[in-house]
Amino acid sequence: MNGQRDGGRPEGEAGKEFGLRFGAVAFLFALLLVAIVIKLLSIQVIDVQKYKKMATRQHEREVVEVAKRGGIVDRAGNRLAESVQKISFFADPYLVRNTPVLINGVKDTVNKASDVAARFARHFGKSSRYYSRKLRKKGRFVWMERSVPIARAQELMDAKIPGVGFENEQQRYYLNLASQVIGLTDRDNRGISGLEKKYHEELKGQEGIRVFQRSATGERFLAAGEEQINAREGLSIQLTIDADTQAIVEDELHKATKEFEAQAAIGIVMDVETGGILAMANYPAFNMNNRGNYRPEKARNRAITDAFEPGSTFKIVMASAATEVLGRTAEDTLDAHNGTYTIHRRVIRDHEKYERMTFREAMEYSSNIIAAKTAMELGAETFYDYVKRFGFGEKTGIDLIGEVPGLLRKPQDWDKTTLPWMGYGYACTVTPLQILQAYATVANDGVMMRPYVVSRMLDPDGNVVNEVRPKKVRRVVKSETAEYLRKQYFEPVVGKGTGTEAVIPGVSAAGKTGTAQKLKNGSYHQGAYVSSFVGFFPADKPKIAAIVVIDEPTTAYYASMVAAPVFSRIGRRMIASSEPLKEALALVSPEKQLLDSLKAVAVPELGGLPGRDARRLLKWTGLAMEYEGSLNDIVTGQGVASGTMVDAGSPVKVTLGHPIGPQSLPSALDAAKGNRW
Repeated sequence: MNGQRDGGRPEGEAGKEFGLRFGAVAFLFALLLVAIVIKLLSIQVIDVQKYKKMATRQHEREVVEVAKRGGIVDRAGNRLAESVQKISFFADPYLVRNTPVLINGVKDTVNKASDVAARFARHFGKSSRYYSRKLRKKGRFVWMERSVPIARAQELMDAKIPGVGFENEQQRYYLNLASQVIGLTDRDNRGISGLEKKYHEELKGQEGIRVFQRSATGERFLAAGEEQINAREGLSIQLTIDADTQAIVEDELHKATKEFEAQAAIGIVMDVETGGILAMANYPAFNMNNRGNYRPEKARNRAITDAFEPGSTFKIVMASAATEVLGRTAEDTLDAHNGTYTIHRRVIRDHEKYERMTFREAMEYSSNIIAAKTAMELGAETFYDYVKRFGFGEKTGIDLIGEVPGLLRKPQDWDKTTLPWMGYGYACTVTPLQILQAYATVANDGVMMRPYVVSRMLDPDGNVVNEVRPKKVRRVVKSETAEYLRKQYFEPVVGKGTGTEAVIPGVSAAGKTGTAQKLKNGSYHQGAYVSSFVGFFPADKPKIAAIVVIDEPTTAYYASMVAAPVFSRIGRRMIASSEPLKEALALVSPEKQLLDSLKAVAVPELGGLPGRDARRLLKWTGLAMEYEGSLNDIVTGQGVASGTMVDAGSPVKVTLGHPIGPQSLPSALDAAKGNRW
């Protein structure tokens, strides 16, 4: 049949249908081609930067380079805290498990993870299972060991184990002095207490950025053409603290706490003319280089965070106001009521039963009766005014965190017994620093100085970035009043009164004892006392003021027996350890020879330091090193515990072990900065 195909369809219709189908397919191919072209244009032209970044992330990695943390030094430049270079090992579990190794000439990956785990176990003394668990993790990153001394890490650094790398890290090292003042950093080098926390931003520096490329085998190298940002070291902080004085105070507080079986002890030493803190110590303390020993309660700086009823040391307020307002003189005689006096049905008792006594004797023998009666003569408003003048009830403004203002109620909130009780140091609470500041004010001719600890900040080149100048707060009492208080009251207290145990040979001293019962659960406990002595020397031209507070001594509690002797020993040893102070006090023989014989220094913590660094550190502190082993090894033990006070020049026996290895220390540092896979 002409004009028809099989199936009865005309030839023209079949051709038309074929053409439509072909056109549809061609159109679809054209659309696909257009879509491909558009996508290519998008990738290569429109979104080129986006895909470049995606590609870069596949073979590049940015690594944050932690800046070296600034150091903390004492007033003479002796290092109290510094950052020590350490190495931390990490692994990519996937690469460790899948990078082939040759076993008997055959490539194998089965035993790689177990081999790496065994190697770390041998090197660090932990179980192979401990490291195997880490290498079984699914992630691409795991820490194997952290904060390893370079000397101990170098063997593994040189091994270049596939899948295992290392990073430079820092570990904070402390001289183990002024723990509550300086504070601590955590494992990530962030300040968590003390000055380390307060000045973290200044100390931490500026982090750097290193951009690495990774090869197919996992090896990393610095990426060419990428901007590498160098880390910038943090500022260093110089303190007013004197390391020798700090060590002396800490040692004496430790001894006193043990001798009197006390709960705690506090000691502060201040430069009278500037307000600079030469020492601020608390016991118990903690080993700053052993974070396992750290407890928040031990890190509390009781000198500024703990407020207590001061007892008789508070009589400085009463005596000052009486001198200037009442015209009271040291020779005025007063009725002491034979040691017992009743006010509003409450009894005040003195330790000595005097019928009459001079005002000087009332200060010398610490009469509570005379103090209470004098406070009432002054009146609430006047007495409160002098309390405020001396800075009680407000913070001193010291550059430390955690300071409290103490408790001081306003006169309108007082009851009938508040004024007389406050006259001899009850019905208010103060911090040890506030009491010391008050006595330093009288020592400084009546001018109050703001106490401070940080004297200046330095850049890595040693240039001064910021310097703190002594700051006058206000005049509290007249210059002649301050001189009268020193000569007529506080010097006789030490000369023949309750403070005779505070005498410093060859130097005139002045001050006041304070023995106060502690208030617990709303009532005063007969067996719970705070014993304190605060004073200054020399009495005629004071340069140094200091306070000693012993909390809850049990074998004795009178301040004359507990705190005053500690003040004396601190003063003796301070003078003995400071040539400038001896010269300033113009000491002459035989007193100078006696004080020279008392010089002692604190043994630093040496564990983990290379031998040469340990010897250098001991030399800084005035000690010698006797050692077993090689100076190329690290310290594994020391014969005298850190913090122990020993005579200057004494030898410290040190055991050295764990050799550094065939590569020199500078080479190890260079390796740490280069290829780390």
